[in-house]
Amino acid sequence: MDLRAHTRAYAVKDNGWALVNYLGTFAVYFASLAIGIIYVQHWYILAPAVIVHAFAAVRMYVLQHDLGHHALFETRRQNEIAGHIISPFTFAPHEVMKQNHNLHHSYVGNLDHRETTEIYTMTLREWNAAGFWERLFYRLYRNPFMLMPLGALYTYFFRYRWPKNTMKFGAMGVILHNLAILVAVGLLYMVAGWTGLAVWFGASMLGGMIGVFLVYLQHNFEDTYWDRRPDLNPQVAALQGSSCLDFGWFFDMAVAWITLHDIHHYNARIPCYRLRKCHYSLPEDVQLRRIKFPEAVAALRLKLWDEENNRLVPFPKAGRARQAPLTA
Repeated sequence: MDLRAHTRAYAVKDNGWALVNYLGTFAVYFASLAIGIIYVQHWYILAPAVIVHAFAAVRMYVLQHDLGHHALFETRRQNEIAGHIISPFTFAPHEVMKQNHNLHHSYVGNLDHRETTEIYTMTLREWNAAGFWERLFYRLYRNPFMLMPLGALYTYFFRYRWPKNTMKFGAMGVILHNLAILVAVGLLYMVAGWTGLAVWFGASMLGGMIGVFLVYLQHNFEDTYWDRRPDLNPQVAALQGSSCLDFGWFFDMAVAWITLHDIHHYNARIPCYRLRKCHYSLPEDVQLRRIKFPEAVAALRLKLWDEENNRLVPFPKAGRARQAPLTA
């Protein structure tokens, strides 16, 4: 079948659906935060409110991602305005993050441009050539118990205050974005004090960890795709190098369908609210891989790209090497 024509049929933006998702997510975000603060002494209310708020924060981040592609609302201007409005709640300065994410799309699956990926991956050959300290750092970096909590804390609360390429894509926008975050945090403190900040921070940390987990799984699974030019095939990289997480309809909706990442990379103009229908309406002769939750958890043990066997693999056991070291 003509997969490109199939996906183009779903690249239709609808302001009605966009507003439902955009304003609805804001409503859930603020309502869950308020409930968590009001009932902070009742754990059986606080815990669900924190979880809902965390997923609303993830959803906001995904919607901003769609806005960066100009794929949520019907016009470029509408997407840009909505992106800047939502950015203080995602901690991601809109213009710089949009441009950095476009670089990620341009170089997905390209072993020579792994600096554009959200989660850095070493090759097995590089690992075998690495020294003790480089290996130790990478082991800590790829440890899920470090990657998810510390990665969320570092990325969303510190690194995004001055992201890479800030000077290239808009320092003033980042400065204004950070000031907006300070104002929002200050208003929350004025209204709800330290209790409000504690509930917000805890829920935001949980949202950040969910976000890191999803970002990891989008391109880090056993038979993902990496290659080098001139052999790199961008269409294969988009579909095979990006995952479809099959965690069910409700989870898809809760994270604004970012789980359908293969179709998104193939055609980034499809609005998030049409991705699931686009993916599951593919004919049977188009076989796209769907990852269930147990396999997704198991993928956290995969750390290195094995160029010889074209798959992501765990760290080799001590004394075992399957590829020759890099040579000058």
